[in-house]
Amino acid sequence: MDFVQQILLPITDINLILLVAAGTLTGILIGAIPGLSVTMTVALILSLTYSWDLLPALAVMIGVYFGGVFGGSRPAILLNIPGSPSSVATSFDGYPLASNGEAKMALTLTTLFSFVGGIIGVTVLAFAAPLVSSIAIQFGQRDYFLLAMLGLLLVGGLSKGSLAKGIFAAGAGVILGLVGMDSIGGGTRFTFGSLQLMNGIDFVIAILGLFGLAEVLYQLRTINKKSITATLKKMAFPPIKFILKFLPLSIRVSVLGVLVGALPGAGGEIAALLSYDHAKQSVKKPSRPFGEGAYEGVIAPETANNAAIGGALIPLLTLGIPGDAVTAIFIGALFIHGLQPGPLLMEQSADVFGVMVGASLLANIFLLIFGLLIVNIFIKVIKIPKQVLYPIIIVITIIGAYAINNSLTDVYWMLGFGIVGLFMKIHQFPVAPMVLGIILGPLLETSFRRAYISSQGTSDFLLGFVNSPITIILLIFFLFTILSQTNLLPRFKKKKSS
Repeated sequence: MDFVQQILLPITDINLILLVAAGTLTGILIGAIPGLSVTMTVALILSLTYSWDLLPALAVMIGVYFGGVFGGSRPAILLNIPGSPSSVATSFDGYPLASNGEAKMALTLTTLFSFVGGIIGVTVLAFAAPLVSSIAIQFGQRDYFLLAMLGLLLVGGLSKGSLAKGIFAAGAGVILGLVGMDSIGGGTRFTFGSLQLMNGIDFVIAILGLFGLAEVLYQLRTINKKSITATLKKMAFPPIKFILKFLPLSIRVSVLGVLVGALPGAGGEIAALLSYDHAKQSVKKPSRPFGEGAYEGVIAPETANNAAIGGALIPLLTLGIPGDAVTAIFIGALFIHGLQPGPLLMEQSADVFGVMVGASLLANIFLLIFGLLIVNIFIKVIKIPKQVLYPIIIVITIIGAYAINNSLTDVYWMLGFGIVGLFMKIHQFPVAPMVLGIILGPLLETSFRRAYISSQGTSDFLLGFVNSPITIILLIFFLFTILSQTNLLPRFKKKKSS
């Protein structure tokens, strides 16, 4: 069976088609529930399909993977509560769009461009997997450190009004991200003797509290005011010309999403945040100011986090290295069925590679179909009266926080983050930089320390930043971002032109 036939197998086998469809729809619905992560869902599917044949089990898991990542954007847009970490950036402009009565437009655009990003990611997976994996494997610890620093520089773009408040929030987030056991030395930090804090603070808990509970508490102050549904605008399907206008941006951020997704441990959340920043820096005339309902602000992160799935599957299938937590579960599935993930997988079990590519292609098609068909169903969420909707959201966030580790401690943390988030909203501290710090803090610290340890504390540590082409490129991007964020670059251009 040649490669094309292997890719076509899921598309021509009615059982695999139905399994991918069921997995995609399940992923969308579960991904739309804050706290119920795609990782948790795929792990559950693995346990349920333990006795199945490999290909049907992989088909369902692939569908859940794509559907779950996409589904997280629905509550991010409608309720300002990201359903997954990779949807945090989507809420920056998605919720303002919904507040402006353009919820349908936001949901439709994210569906269309999630499909575009997913297809580009699958295409790269099918035809350029060895090349991308060879680039990803050359990333060293310094490169991960610079990547994390690039992510932290987003704080300038996420801080509305006061940059100082944004830096303070990001710094607090980095400190919170370091709570728990040191992954290198084994010591404990900021645990104050508590066993519950040994595992650290899950950033999903922080997202549920800072975005979910805090938003509800903040909105309760205006519960008697008109709902955003009062200005809900009717919308036909966007014209093709309007969609094509955003295609160049979607292609750029798709490539970025694939490359970041292929880096072990990076994940869709970093791809989405970097893509959002790229859109802010590269789009000369956005539809609206970013943070106030720019279409580009929802298109860029949603395109990138779906493209990152194809990228995350590349090191899994070519090197046997998980790109993120979900692909780590896929490795477990392959081991269970007697396969050895790694460089020989594509030669010894080429049918597995072909079926995963074909199932990914099929999952994106179903994502597009289901995403467009159930837009009106999701719209009904914001038509629910606030007095009914907000108690439901509170219950869902509490259940979601508990379900992550089956721990009441996580619920207490979520409640604490909710109160902190309310304080930050009232006093106009940006919430997103704190989440950014919690996500990137551990990566920033571990990559820096490992790079320093590998150089044995000598001058080689600094020389390492100019010894690798990848490091030099990232360093240039880092310096360019600093100059642009501090307005030094525009001033230099203005001075040069005068």
